[in-house]
This record gives sequence, C-alpha cells and structure tokens, in this order.
Amino acid sequence: MNFKISKHAKDEIKRRRIPISLVESVLKNPQQIVEEYGNNKAYQSKVDFEENKSYLLRVIVNENVIPKKIITAYRTSKIKKYWRES
Repeated sequence: MNFKISKHAKDEIKRRRIPISLVESVLKNPQQIVEEYGNNKAYQSKVDFEENKSYLLRVIVNENVIPKKIITAYRTSKIKKYWRES
C-alpha cells in the first residue's frame, strides 16, 4: 500500500475503534473518491459495522505528497450528505 498514516490518523482510527483492515480495504478499493477541502480527497465506501447498520467509512487522504498521507478516518451514518450520485 502506498500510503503513510499520520499520527493523528492512527490516534483517531484507534479512538473511533475502526479496524485497520477496513481502512486498508477502503484505500485499496474505494466505492468513491471525492474532492475534499484543501485539495485532499476522501476515499469512501459503505460498510456494515455493528448490528448490520451501514455507515460510510471515509478516509481523508493528501495525494499531493509521496507517499500519499492519510490525514484522518471516520465513519458516519450521514451517507446521503457525503455520497455523490453519478
């Protein structure tokens, strides 16, 4: 994987109890990549977490550095807010 995880991202992934395997899965095969603030991009996929509840897992990435840097990751139930229909 050609990504570096920032200390902030590591801390937030741990605090939010997001399995690193899910973060890696989204980075390898995102359902969408959308533009974010400051020229960052959100790699995102709809994922089932506890009790079959679907969330959007968003991994915010700075693609302007080599290797690409993971800024943060979080899950949200507000899928419609972030999901881009084609």
